[in-house]
Amino acid sequence: MSIDWAALGQVFGVSLVVTVGFVGVFTLGILGASRKPQQAEAGQDTAAAPAGAGAGIGPARAAAYACFALCAATVAYGINLIVA
Repeated sequence: MSIDWAALGQVFGVSLVVTVGFVGVFTLGILGASRKPQQAEAGQDTAAAPAGAGAGIGPARAAAYACFALCAATVAYGINLIVA
């Protein structure tokens, strides 16, 4: 019985990079989703805000959704690799 150390090293390296990347992307998603609107950070009353203020999801929230979608795609790809 012999161990292919080169292949084992490749698997370790790829697993390490993907894991660190996945955790980083998920962390960016959490950070983007936890951002408050600028009015709330400044202590202004959001009820007194103009009608158009705060409309939409904002760039931070959109980036957070993109990060979560990338995480979901990564998990789905991993499941696909296991099943196939």
